[in-house]
Amino acid sequence: MPSSISADNIKAWWIWGYWCSPLMYAQNAIAVNEFLGHSWRMVVDPTDSNDTLGVQVLKSRGIFVDPNWYWIGVGALLGYIMLFNVLFIVFLDLLDPLGKGQNVVSEEELMEKHVNRTGENVELLLLGNDSENSPSNGGGEITGADTRERGMALPFTPLSITFDNIRYSVDMPQEMKDKGITEDRLVLLKGVSGAFRPGVLTALMGVSGAGKTTLMDVLAGRKTGGYIEGDINISGYPKNQETFARIAGYCEQNDIHSPHVTVYESLVYSAWLRLSPDVDSEARQMFVEQVMELVELTSLRGALVGLPGVNGLSTEQRKRLTIAVELVANPSIIFMDEPTSGLDARAAAIVMRAVRNTVDTGRTVVCTIHQPSIDIFEAFDELFLMKRGGEEIYVGPLGHNSCHLIDYFEGIQGVKKIKDGYNPATWMLEVTTLAQEDALGLNFAEVYMNSDLYRRNKALISELSTPPPGSTDLYFSKQYAQSFFTQCVACLWKQHKSYWRNPSYTATRIFFTTVIALIFGTIFLNLGQKVGKRQDLFNSLGSMYAAVIFIGIQNGQCVQPIVDVERTVFYREKAAGMYSALPYAFAQVFIEIPHVFLQTIIYGLIVYSLIGLDWAFMKFFWYMFFMFFTFLYFTFYGMMAVAMTPNSDIAAIVATAFYAVWNIFAGFLVPRSVSVL
Repeated sequence: MPSSISADNIKAWWIWGYWCSPLMYAQNAIAVNEFLGHSWRMVVDPTDSNDTLGVQVLKSRGIFVDPNWYWIGVGALLGYIMLFNVLFIVFLDLLDPLGKGQNVVSEEELMEKHVNRTGENVELLLLGNDSENSPSNGGGEITGADTRERGMALPFTPLSITFDNIRYSVDMPQEMKDKGITEDRLVLLKGVSGAFRPGVLTALMGVSGAGKTTLMDVLAGRKTGGYIEGDINISGYPKNQETFARIAGYCEQNDIHSPHVTVYESLVYSAWLRLSPDVDSEARQMFVEQVMELVELTSLRGALVGLPGVNGLSTEQRKRLTIAVELVANPSIIFMDEPTSGLDARAAAIVMRAVRNTVDTGRTVVCTIHQPSIDIFEAFDELFLMKRGGEEIYVGPLGHNSCHLIDYFEGIQGVKKIKDGYNPATWMLEVTTLAQEDALGLNFAEVYMNSDLYRRNKALISELSTPPPGSTDLYFSKQYAQSFFTQCVACLWKQHKSYWRNPSYTATRIFFTTVIALIFGTIFLNLGQKVGKRQDLFNSLGSMYAAVIFIGIQNGQCVQPIVDVERTVFYREKAAGMYSALPYAFAQVFIEIPHVFLQTIIYGLIVYSLIGLDWAFMKFFWYMFFMFFTFLYFTFYGMMAVAMTPNSDIAAIVATAFYAVWNIFAGFLVPRSVSVL
C-alpha cells in the first residue's frame, strides 16, 4: 500500500514520531495480517531471495515482517484508546476554559458601580462625560426621550399599516391527516383585522399557538410559504412586498449580528446598505450617531459585538443593537419579535426605554410580547390580543393602568374581576383561555365582533385604508437601496473587518501552516534530490501528495465554523433587503484569496526548499500555482458544504465523506489504471 514516506527514509530526528503514531501500529498490523497470508506466499525469484512475495512487499515499504506485529498493533491501539479516554477525563477535571465569557460594561454602569462603592456624587462623575446627554442605564423607569423636539438628521414619512380579513393557511401536515382530519389546509389565522398607526406602541399578545408571531410575519412579508388571503395597505396604498423592506424594519428575537465588528461599525454597515444613495456620508454618519444616542449605545460604540453567551455585548445590549440596526435604515414601520425575552426586570426596562424612544420619533412600532411585567405592559399604548386558533379578541387602547382593557373584559358576564395589584397582562390571559370559554359558554372572538370596539376598529381600518388627500404612494424603482457594486464593496468591507479581528482563525491558520511546513520539510528533507531507487520516486511523489492534501483539508475544515456563524447573519440581512446573495458570496470568497495566497507563499517556499525539488523557475511557478488553487478549492468547498447543509456539524460530515473519496481517487493511493470503473 503506497504511503507518503517509507519508514526506512524517515530522518533520525523524526523517528520518534513514527513510534508514537497510532496509525503506524494500525497499518503494520493490517499489512502483516494481509501480506503474511496464504495468498502472498509464493517466491517470485528464488535465485535472488527466498523471501515470499508478501515479505518482499513489506520490506520494500519498511514494514515489520514479524507475525507478532499483529498482536503488537492490537495492544497498541487498545492502549491508545485507554490513554486518550483517561486524558480526556483528566483535562476536563483540571483545565479551565481558555477564556471566560464576559459582557461589555458601559461607562454608565461603571460609574453606577463606582458610586455604590465609594458614595461619591454621581453628578460630579458625569461632568465632562461624552454621554452625559444620554439617559442612565441604571434606572428602571420606562420613559422616552423627547426626540421630537431635538429632531433627527434624516426625515421620514410616517406610515400606517392596515390589514383586513387576513387569513393564513398551510397544507395540512400528514400526521394530522393520519389522525382522520379531512381538510386539505390548516388555518392559522382566521380573518384577522386591525390597524397600526404612527407614534403608537402596540403590543401583539396571546397564548402559545394564538398566531401572534405568524400574524407579524405575514404583515412583514417574512412568510415565504403557505396561503395568504386578505388586504394589507400602507397608508391607504396596497403593500408592495418587493420593496416593503425599504420602509420597514424587523427586529428578530435571536439578535443575530456579526461577532467581530464593533457596535458603531454594525450601524454604519446597515445604514450604508439601506439608506438611499442620495444620503451623503456625512449625513449618514450623523444619523448613526443620533440613533446610538436614541437607544443609549453611544458609550458602547467601540465595543465588539461578540458571540451570545460567550463574549461581547450582554443580552440586553444586543437587543438594543438589534433595534438600532433597524433604526439606521430610517424605516417608517418597525416590527419587534419579543424584544424583552430572556431579560431580567432591569434589562427589560432599558430595552423598553429604547423602544419607547423609537416610538416617540413618530414611527409605527409593533411588538410581540410574552407574559410581560406590569411596568413593561404599561409601557404600551394599545393591545392586539389573540386567542388560540388565530382570532383577535381585543384590539384597542390599554389606558392608564390598563383601565380600558380591564373595563372591557370585566364587562363580559361571568369574567372574574382582577385583584388589586395583580398584573393585568397575566389576568387577561388567564380569563380568556379555552377552558374559561367552555366554562362561561361563550366565544371571546364572537363577543369582540359584536362589540362597539370592533365597529370602531373597522371604521378606523376603513379610514386608514383610504389614501389621505394629496398623498402619493411610496414608489421604489429598485428592490435594493444601493447598487450591486456598492453592495459588493460594503460586504467586502465588513468581511475585512471581521477577518482582521479574528486572529483565532486568520493568525492561527498562518502559524500552523508555518509549523506544518517545517515538519513536512524536515521529514522529507532533500528527498527531492534522491532518484536512485523506485522508493525514492515514491517518497518524492508522496511529499507532494501529503503537502496538498493535509493543508487543503485543514483549510476546508477550519473555514466552516466561520462561514456558519456569518450565514445566520446573511439570512437576516438578506431578508432586510440589504443586498442580494451574489455580493455577499463575492465578499466571502474574495476575502479568503489574500489569506490563502499568503498561506501558499509561506508553505510553498518552506516545503519546496527543504524537500530539495528542482529550482527551475517555471517548475517552481507551476508548483506554487497548483498549490494555491488547490488550497482555494478546498477552502471554497468547505464554504459550499456549509451553504448546502443545515449546520456546521452536518457540513463537516458531508465534507469529510468527499475528502475520503477525493483522497482515494487522487491517483496516488489507487493508480488511474486500477481505479477505472
